[in-house]
Amino acid sequence: MNEPIIKLHQVVKKYRGQVSSVTALKGIDLQIGDGEFVAVMGKSGSGKTTLVNMITGIDRSTSGEIEVAGAPVHQLNVEKAAEWRGRTVGIIFQSFQLLPTLTVLQNVTLPMDFARKYSPRQRRERGLALLEQVGIAGHAHKLPCAISGGQQQRVAIARAMANDPPILVADEPTGSLDSVTSNAVMRVFEELIGQGKTVVVMTHDKDLARRVGRIVRLADGEIAAL
Repeated sequence: MNEPIIKLHQVVKKYRGQVSSVTALKGIDLQIGDGEFVAVMGKSGSGKTTLVNMITGIDRSTSGEIEVAGAPVHQLNVEKAAEWRGRTVGIIFQSFQLLPTLTVLQNVTLPMDFARKYSPRQRRERGLALLEQVGIAGHAHKLPCAISGGQQQRVAIARAMANDPPILVADEPTGSLDSVTSNAVMRVFEELIGQGKTVVVMTHDKDLARRVGRIVRLADGEIAAL
């Protein structure tokens, strides 16, 4: 494994309710190498989505240490975490989460607008180049509702790549797609690995998992196998 770009040490996450608390992650120790393609597998409720939220800084751990691309994510406040995430981690959701009133191209350039990393002209050019990379540049000026689910997932991947982050994290990226479309999405991930990106996918998809470099299995908030 290359030098770790993601490091979790004794990460615990508890959700407190009015009556009782639930421990979603129970002392997770995990390292993911720079440029590695990893699938995290487990049944519903095993802690996969919580782990996504820890790695991406969307949520904070109850205890433990999380270092991603050299940043102590467990110490960042909400504002700092959002700023760091915009530069460092591209997130791909199962439900795509594209803004319905923006065109495909506008959805892809939106993270660049927030980060102000590129000039307006560069944002448009980069957005079109990313759509070309995932094979849907011809749909750039359509609204999300006018394209298929598989095409929307490709837009979501292009959007995640907008600010050229070193890490992509995908939560069930093929969960709502047919096998042909899932295969096409996997090819995009494999191309990104070839470009030196680190890709972490949370999945139930055994066919997808066969194509990654390593499988991490979660069970009841603990790592069952690496």
